[in-house]
Amino acid sequence: MNETILNIYLVIQRGDVISFRAKSYSMEGSDEDKIKFLRSRVKEDYGRAEIFNAPQNKKQKFMPYKKFAKLEYQGMQYQLFEEIFIKYGTPQNPLICVTPVVDGIILSD
Repeated sequence: MNETILNIYLVIQRGDVISFRAKSYSMEGSDEDKIKFLRSRVKEDYGRAEIFNAPQNKKQKFMPYKKFAKLEYQGMQYQLFEEIFIKYGTPQNPLICVTPVVDGIILSD
């Protein structure tokens, strides 16, 4: 059965998460194969990925990456990707590969 999987990018400038990007695929296979596929596409997908807004506070300031890292540590980062999940109709526990892009540099294996 095909599953929607996503390459998601955290676009970070000067320490703040300024946007997200996402590229979706519909694939069959094991989770391991899907993750390998997503990782193999990280650099190529970035330029083709759809741009999504990152959260801002009441003063229109972007979230510092340190705050995102705290959410990630608590397993709550998925809440920030809700718009992406809705857009692509992902399942309840989507298979994703999250890659930071820091000051224009894609940080991948």
